[in-house]
Formats: sequence, structure tokens, C-alpha cells
Amino acid sequence: MAEMGSKGVTAGKIASNVQKKLTRAQEKVLQKLGKADETKDEQFEQCVQNFNKQLTEGTRLQKDLRTYLASVKAMHEASKKLNECLQEVYEPDWPGRDEANKIAENNDLLWMDYHQKLVDQALLTMDTYLGQFPDIKSRIAKRGRKLVDYDSARHHYESLQTAKKKDEAKIAKAEEELIKAQKVFEEMNVDLQEELPSLWNSRVGFYVNTFQSIAGLEENFHKEMSKLNQNLNDVLVSLEKQHGSNTFTVKAQPSDNAPAKGNKSPSPPDGSPAATPEIRVNHEPEPAGGATPGATLPKSPSQPTESPAGSLPSGEPSAAEGTFAVSWPSQTAEPGPAQPAEASEVAGGTQPAAGAQEPGETAASEAASSSLPAVVVETFPATVNGTVEGGSGAGRLDLPPGFMFKVQAQHDYTATDTDELQLKAGDVVLVIPFQNPEEQDEGWFMGVKESDWNQHKELEKCRGVFPENFTERVP
Repeated sequence: MAEMGSKGVTAGKIASNVQKKLTRAQEKVLQKLGKADETKDEQFEQCVQNFNKQLTEGTRLQKDLRTYLASVKAMHEASKKLNECLQEVYEPDWPGRDEANKIAENNDLLWMDYHQKLVDQALLTMDTYLGQFPDIKSRIAKRGRKLVDYDSARHHYESLQTAKKKDEAKIAKAEEELIKAQKVFEEMNVDLQEELPSLWNSRVGFYVNTFQSIAGLEENFHKEMSKLNQNLNDVLVSLEKQHGSNTFTVKAQPSDNAPAKGNKSPSPPDGSPAATPEIRVNHEPEPAGGATPGATLPKSPSQPTESPAGSLPSGEPSAAEGTFAVSWPSQTAEPGPAQPAEASEVAGGTQPAAGAQEPGETAASEAASSSLPAVVVETFPATVNGTVEGGSGAGRLDLPPGFMFKVQAQHDYTATDTDELQLKAGDVVLVIPFQNPEEQDEGWFMGVKESDWNQHKELEKCRGVFPENFTERVP
């Protein structure tokens, strides 16, 4: 019997809830049709708008803070791997190895401490702040339902009072229901009228505390990290001083008037002779006595005729003879392509033409037959402002002014502004410099799609910026 009674109560409650939903739905329809008036509270509606805005801002801040923490963790992993690489390459007999290892350990601990403090002082506080919104949101929704119940009870009571045949019993019951609905609504309404403005004003203090915590933690982190980096720099400076004789020197880039030594430029497409020859001297290590007498330099076809006494001096070559790059190959030379017939002369004999070489001949077999240096003349085209100079067959390259190099889009890119290029995977872009270098952002190039340039030949209409990491450089 108790079980049946329990089921009966449950069924009755369900029926009551269904009846309430139907009554509310009918009331809403009548209000929308203008057949029933609706209780309005503009002050409360403004509070609800502020609440929704505050919830949206807090949710976004929480999302961005989680992204920031994920970035800190990723940076920690990258820094850890970089330090592990340094530890692996740092040989045991080098000075400062123990100090470098200790710096790497402190670096790892500093990253971990920074991440944990961000979680404790920023993320957990944010979670607590947002934890109060779901309950208030549900109470706002419940207040809205109770307001509809109050309006419905009020309309029902008014309709019974204005009826031609008045039923006092029904009017009394309707009045009782109206008073009950009004009491429930007003209790919820008063509480929310007090809480919502207080919650709205609390956002200022919360934002201040959150961002002050993040800024303070980041400031202390960078101070400590700066100290570790300075210590690591001191260790490496000490290493450099003790092993300074083995320092690898990076040569400066050559100027436009002096081509880089040993640098090969591509040949012209039409095979025309180069305007600027480059002479490369490849030979086995010389005897202690210096250069072998009698090794004459070849004459470039595009240079003025030299005097017969053009022997190879011990100093620098003259400007008329071109630029010399001397390389010292290993004892066993790798097989290479045949040299042109007019390219070189060898002291004591003339090198055979390319067509006369046997397939099996290599540079090593030729070097073994003579200790004299082999002088090789290599020519290449000079390009000035997009024009290939030298030779009657040279033509102008159809490229935009200031062209630097080509890239090809590896992924589609959708432009988000009027000054950006819309790219499809496979598009070839001609990269050009920015008109104002200060406007260039890191990771962005200025260019014009090759198809647009070939069609319009107008930079003003075609050029735009695009992200470098969506492309790959092509020859």
C-alpha cells in the first residue's frame, strides 16, 4: 500500500507539473497576441543583460587563460628539449659542463613553478568565479516561470470578477492562488534584485586581481629566467675563450661589385655567354715552395686579351682575370661532370675537350697524372634588375620590380583583410619587398600571384601580404 501511495504521489506531481506547463504556454500565447498584459520590470531586465554579458566575458577569459597555460606548458617542453640537446653536445672535457647541467635543471624547475602558480592563482580563481553563474542563471529562469504563473493567476482572478455570473467560491480560490503565486515570485525577485547588481560590480575587482597575479608571476619568472640565461652565457663565453682557436668564422656576404668566390650562378636559359666570368682554381695541396711556375691562367672569352706573360702569381689575381676561388679537395676526388673544351688550360699541357673525355675518366685520375694545379674557367650570367646580361641571346625576365624569389602555397589561405592575398594550394607567388620596411610584420611576406602578374602587370592591383608558413620556397 505504501508503494502504491508513493506512486500515486509521484503521478499526481507529474500531472501537476504538466498542467503548469500548459497554463504557462497558454499565458505566453495570449501575451504575444496582446490579449493579456505582461508584467514588465525594466530594471531587472537590465540586470539580466549585464549578467549575460558578464558570463560571456568570464567564459572567454577562462578559455583564453587555458590557452595561455597550454602555451606555457608547450614552451616548457621546447625549452627542456633545447637544454637536453645542449647537455648532449657539451663534451665532458669542456669547462663549465657541471654549471651548464645545473642551469638546465634550474630552468626546468622554474618553468614548472611558473605553470603551477598560474594554475593556483589564476585558473582556479577563475573557475571559482564562474562557478556561481549556473545557479544564478537557473534562478533567473525560474523567476521567469513564476512571473508567468503570477500573470496567469492574476488574469484568471480578474476574469472571474468580471464574469456575468459570479461564483464566490471560485473567486475566493482564485484570489488565494493569486496571493500564493505573487508571494513566491516576489521572494525570488527580491533576492535576485539584490544579487545581480552586486555580482555585476564584483567583476572589476576580479579582473584586477586576476591580471595583477598573472603580470606579477610573469615578471618574477622572466627575472629569474634572465639570471639563468646570463649564467649560461658566462659559461659559454668561458668555453669560447679556452677553445677560441677552433672558432668557426662566418664569412661576410659579397658586395654587388665583387662576386662571392667559389659561388656558381645558374647558366642562362639560352646558353649565351656570361657577362661576368668566374675563374675557379681546383688543385691538390701545393708543395711547400708555393705555386708551381708556369701555370698560366686562361683567358675568359668576354674579357680583354691578356699579355702572354700571364703566369699565376702568389698574390691576389687582377680584376681583369675575374674572381678566383681556391678549393682543396680530398686525396680521392669524386667523379664530376666534364669541363667545357674552352674552359681551361693546364701547365704543361691542354685539358681535353668535354666531348673527348672517356666515360670512366674522373677528376681523381687526372689529378694523379700531374701535381700541377688545374685552372678551370666557369662562366655564369649576371642578372641586373630582372634582366639577364651578356650575349646576344640574353632576354629580359618578365618579373615585377624588386622581385626576390618565388614561393608556392602549400595550403589554402582565406584573406581576412583587403591587403591580403587569397591563396589556393599550388599557387605560385612572386615575393617583392615592402614599400615601407617598418610595415612588415614578422612571418608575413609581400608578393603578387604569378598568374595575376602575367595577366595584369600592375602591382597596385595585384600585390598583397600573405603568411610565410603557408608557403614553401621554390627555385
